[in-house]
Amino acid sequence: MSYLYLAFAIMFEICGTTCMKLSEGFTKPLPSILIFVFYGISFVSFTIALKKIDVSVAYAIWAGLGVAMISVIGYAGFHEPMPPFRIASLILIALGVIGLHLSTSIN
Repeated sequence: MSYLYLAFAIMFEICGTTCMKLSEGFTKPLPSILIFVFYGISFVSFTIALKKIDVSVAYAIWAGLGVAMISVIGYAGFHEPMPPFRIASLILIALGVIGLHLSTSIN
């Protein structure tokens, strides 16, 4: 169940970050308000997830997947460039997150 809360935290963090872009520097009211709503839900979900998941692992998953998904959204939705070096860097982030997650089962 903790990983479900972590998934919600990631999803709402991605929504909040996307609203940051859509708010155009807080000039658009609805996305500006939604930033705080989505981040609030994200932090509550993340805090609940931390009851059962190590903070280092949970934060790595949260941050890593968030970065990866925002990069995809930036590319697909906002037409941001996706050069090969950026793709390789995202793969390294994913491998690091997987490594941290696997390290908890080794201990």
